[in-house]
Amino acid sequence: MTSRKALLTAAAAALALSACKSEGDLVIEQGVGITAVRSVCPAVGVPEFTGDITLFNAEGARTADALDVVAAITNVRSDCNQTGDQVYTTATFDVFASRRDTNGARTVELPYYSTVMRGSSSVVAKRLGTITIAFADGQARAQGSGTAGAYVNKDEATLPDDIRDRITRRRRAGDQSAAIDPLTEPDIRAAVARATFELLIGFQLSDDQLAYNATR
Repeated sequence: MTSRKALLTAAAAALALSACKSEGDLVIEQGVGITAVRSVCPAVGVPEFTGDITLFNAEGARTADALDVVAAITNVRSDCNQTGDQVYTTATFDVFASRRDTNGARTVELPYYSTVMRGSSSVVAKRLGTITIAFADGQARAQGSGTAGAYVNKDEATLPDDIRDRITRRRRAGDQSAAIDPLTEPDIRAAVARATFELLIGFQLSDDQLAYNATR
């Protein structure tokens, strides 16, 4: 859909979790040891298929001439306070929106969610919010912003000492253990998953909207 692509580009819809190196990566040290660099702060990101939303002007319509509003979450930023027993992370983000019909002033309410995940599979908490987008008369593009927050127990987000030692202990070149990635060991992998939290943000989509994003 050419019209939708134009709107989505204007709404800055290039959304994905950053692939750049950050805390939580494993760094191989000259092939003889592994240093685990991780934080108790949850990673913050936008899950696939939930970073943009498309509204149509007719129920069930999916054609280009029925496009109404397209919006995208971008510029996700986070700040983490890990000084206490409860780690608190705040995230802010922008929402860029475009509309097809620019006649008249209009306000659009877009629902979003923030979810705390543990081990990539367990939902610890979920909250809903609303982003308000205000278009002026004749304006095709507008912007809003949102916030999210999450508390994580520091002890739960900290690897046990024995697990940390097994991951980070130095291995001599030539030793059999030097060729084995400790994260392939089931108990270590499970412990890392239990101590890994994420704060995920996205639009609260209907089943039809989610299916549309996944299949377009």
